[in-house]
Amino acid sequence: MPAHAPHSHVVALAYDGLCTFEFGCAYEIFGLPRPELDRSWYRFDVCAVEPGPLRAAGGLAVAAPYDLDLVERADTVIVPGWRGADAPPPRSLLDALARAAGRGGRLVSICSGVFVLAATGVLNGKRATTHWRYADLLARRYPEIRVDPDVLYVDEGSVLTSAGSAAGLDLCLHIVRRDHGAAVANNVARRLVLAPHRDGGQQQFVAMPLARQDGNGRLAALLDWLPGHLDEELTVGDLARRAGMSVRAFQRRFRDTLGTTPGEWLARQRVAHARQLAETTDLSVEQIAAQSGFGSVETLRHHFRRLVGTTPGRYRRSFAQPGNGKRQRRQAVSQPLPSG
Repeated sequence: MPAHAPHSHVVALAYDGLCTFEFGCAYEIFGLPRPELDRSWYRFDVCAVEPGPLRAAGGLAVAAPYDLDLVERADTVIVPGWRGADAPPPRSLLDALARAAGRGGRLVSICSGVFVLAATGVLNGKRATTHWRYADLLARRYPEIRVDPDVLYVDEGSVLTSAGSAAGLDLCLHIVRRDHGAAVANNVARRLVLAPHRDGGQQQFVAMPLARQDGNGRLAALLDWLPGHLDEELTVGDLARRAGMSVRAFQRRFRDTLGTTPGEWLARQRVAHARQLAETTDLSVEQIAAQSGFGSVETLRHHFRRLVGTTPGRYRRSFAQPGNGKRQRRQAVSQPLPSG
């Protein structure tokens, strides 16, 4: 990546009461040097929202080297949480963010940081998310925003928002995927010992833990078995029989545990697998449809567009890595399925 490529300069905000985990997410992804990569990495800076001294969660003191003038020059500005949903952001901060958005800058919030972006008006008419604890409050306070409380993150192009805490890592990795492609994002995820990709549409939490005992033990075993059998024709009845349940009991337990239907969950797993094949192999769309269990290109395209927002072909042109040869093609089927 050239030294001055789009979005190469990332600025994170520091404020009194700084959320250290959310700030750490931004630094870990964008601030750590990446000498193992064959490209220039992001320039990462920190600017203070207000004059110091600034305190951070955990009793830390923060000394930020820049002030809000830096927001005017940043490509991407990250709001890593906020000191409280009821704490009004300073007008100087809101004005700086609004100007950044007006000149085409990318704004990102993690967890409660969405309340700062919401106060600028940049989220009006757009989808957004936040920690599930704050979702109702965000929707009531800002009815112009289409709040989605059930997802890990939302990408609205120039404005991106994430759910709580660890979902910030998912969003930051998603940004790396947008800027550098899937292979680089997966490399960063491996260094952080993270799953390489959790889809933004994945639910923030499941209703019940998958304990390996009683009825959930059979369901957990089924979910372990499924990733290696996505290319098979599977009905809900097939899944229920493998779990040793009646169809009605299986559907009820599945929804209670995972918060969705078996059919929708299976479609998401197949689309996730199709995305991986599109990124890492040179398989044809027909072959991807077959190996993902969709049976036909038309069915693959329908679900891909519904869940990813584009076609498999356009997705491949955006994210496929060069040099996807026969070795990757053979390995693709045996690679573990990304979460989501």
